[in-house]
Amino acid sequence: MKKLLFLGLFLSSFSCSEPKSDTKASVPQVTAMEVKKEDAPVTSEFVAVTQSSHMVNIQARVNGFLDQRVYTEGEIVKKDQILFVMDKKPFIAQVEAAKAALESRKAVRETAKLNLDRTRPLTKLNALSQKDLDDAIGQYDSAVASVHEAEANLLTAELNLSYCTIRSPLDGITSAALEQDGTYLSFSNNQLTTVSQLDPIWVNFSLSEIQMANYRNQVKKGLIVPPKDDAYDIEVVLIDGQTYPYQGKITFTEPYFNPQTGTFLIRASVKNPEALLRPNQYVKAIVKGSIRPNSISIPQRAVMQSSKGHYVWTLKDKNTVEFRPIEVGDWQGENWFINEGLFPGDIVVVDGGQNLSAQEKVDAKILH
Repeated sequence: MKKLLFLGLFLSSFSCSEPKSDTKASVPQVTAMEVKKEDAPVTSEFVAVTQSSHMVNIQARVNGFLDQRVYTEGEIVKKDQILFVMDKKPFIAQVEAAKAALESRKAVRETAKLNLDRTRPLTKLNALSQKDLDDAIGQYDSAVASVHEAEANLLTAELNLSYCTIRSPLDGITSAALEQDGTYLSFSNNQLTTVSQLDPIWVNFSLSEIQMANYRNQVKKGLIVPPKDDAYDIEVVLIDGQTYPYQGKITFTEPYFNPQTGTFLIRASVKNPEALLRPNQYVKAIVKGSIRPNSISIPQRAVMQSSKGHYVWTLKDKNTVEFRPIEVGDWQGENWFINEGLFPGDIVVVDGGQNLSAQEKVDAKILH
């Protein structure tokens, strides 16, 4: 019995010596920032696809046999560089025949001229009739026309011979050859390869009808000021996240919306002297040049959302927080433009606002 009493006193002495728990709740720690107005750049990001600014299908311009492919498939070629050579022998023969025909007709023309020169004075002397003179003039004019025809035939033959050497019409990159040496080519249906110009290269992206309407409304309200003459800069970001070294300009916008997608095409022309960009390459197009005058933006993490909309916590005197409903605009990087609800000088909670309640006191650290 004494042992039990001693044990009870021993345990009670420990329970009495335990420190009292602190029932006072700790003050939440938050970071906050002062709201300021400033002219902020506006950018819009789109998924884009590159396209050759000039792609040419290379075809034979005369019928004949393909003698040789000269270029290396997939290489970058220069304007007038030889790509293919066709069998020239039949065309050389046609040129020689046309030259001979031209000489023959020139001889006929000279004979007709001599005859006309003899007929004219004799007609004046009434030694020959007017009909004889008319016949001589007609023969000479016919001979002159025949020479012109022969000259045209020779030019055609020489052109056909030149077409046997198939050259690139521009600087660009070649595709694979579609016909092999020895193939009989027809100018009407045989495509040999393609040459695609790389510099400049086009960057195509699409803008939705909703995006266009939203942008126009913000411009109308004065929330966004577009660049002068709509001279937007286009920045290209590669698939690995690197920024392409050259910026482009918009050179074409589709005049109508695509009824299937509800979007319209925008095309930018971008310098590509090192051929880093190739056709059909996916990139990001960032449209730059607009500004938001006297705009307010805060970090996205400062913005909360409830069933009634977006809101932030602002600091009042003595570091108590106040619920402030806001109207948000577009995102810009890690920030969110605020259209309504905040004013210069307001102190907005940035971090630590998830579990706050109105009029709650906080320990705030102001970000600068």
